[in-house]
Amino acid sequence: MSKKFKVGSLYAGVGGICQGFIEAGMELAWANEFDKYACITYRENFKHTLHEGDVFELDPKTLDPIDVLAGGFPCQPFSIAGYRKGFEDQRGNHFFRIIQYAEELQPKVLLLENVKNLTSHDKGNTFKVIIETLRTLNYTVFTKVLNSKDFGNIPQNRERIYIVAFKNNEQGEDIYGKHFQFPEPLPLNVKINDLITPHEVAHKYYYGPDKMIHNELAQNVRSKETVYQWRRHYVRENKQNVCPTLTANMGMGGHNVPIVLTATGIRKLTPAECFRFQGFPEDFKLPAISEAQLYKQAGNSVTVPVIARIAANIKYALLQEPPVAQAKTKGKKKATV
Repeated sequence: MSKKFKVGSLYAGVGGICQGFIEAGMELAWANEFDKYACITYRENFKHTLHEGDVFELDPKTLDPIDVLAGGFPCQPFSIAGYRKGFEDQRGNHFFRIIQYAEELQPKVLLLENVKNLTSHDKGNTFKVIIETLRTLNYTVFTKVLNSKDFGNIPQNRERIYIVAFKNNEQGEDIYGKHFQFPEPLPLNVKINDLITPHEVAHKYYYGPDKMIHNELAQNVRSKETVYQWRRHYVRENKQNVCPTLTANMGMGGHNVPIVLTATGIRKLTPAECFRFQGFPEDFKLPAISEAQLYKQAGNSVTVPVIARIAANIKYALLQEPPVAQAKTKGKKKATV
């Protein structure tokens, strides 16, 4: 158990996948991210090498050896919200760029994350190409759609496809994958109120009488146990008493930031609360950049506890030991903003 496996992270964003692997006891060798604002947040929280720039311009030959190559590659080509062009979209070629990194670095494991709809894009052909490509590289492949509320003990409805691929030996024998399994579901005991700042926050977050949609919200936002959304002309309540999927365009004029009813009024989630709904630790630092960028970063990220549980089982597979026992996740400590 003393061996430290090293991880390289492509498309690192603000470090959600990196944080999950660190929490599972692995060591980050390096990371890569293109977005300059995400890099600011990343550097506020991690000390290992961050290669800022285009993944197509970074030379994998210059990178330190790793055991695990991870990445949540761009999902727009495969998303309902995107154009559904798949590999025809330039961004879809990022998968094949990952393959180039894998061919050069020869990691024992790949962990890839994407939107759930990747599995059904082009009647399943896109996903089939991805799986067959990994198998051609002599990897044993595991895939599963996991929801944050079911597998991360985080009250957010967020379904994502996770692909875990283990390198076989030269004879094509599976030496690591036979020890791997995806984590089992967890009871959801972290509540929405556990992640909401208990005191009054800045006035700008509230929908008071000066806001155009105040009356509509006042009539429909009645419960402190769930999260709401303003959908152009009506209020939508989440019937599962969890936060709806956080999106990258929350603060960019797209879907409104989720709305909650607190003791101090009706308001939208703060950026810090959005990061809590992604399971980031309380000491994760949010830099002094625009809130639109912070909302975007939270929506683009992964749910850290889900990654941590997958990473823990990857570690045990690499050690060729039985999967880690399903530990119960404790409630998150509330923090101020």
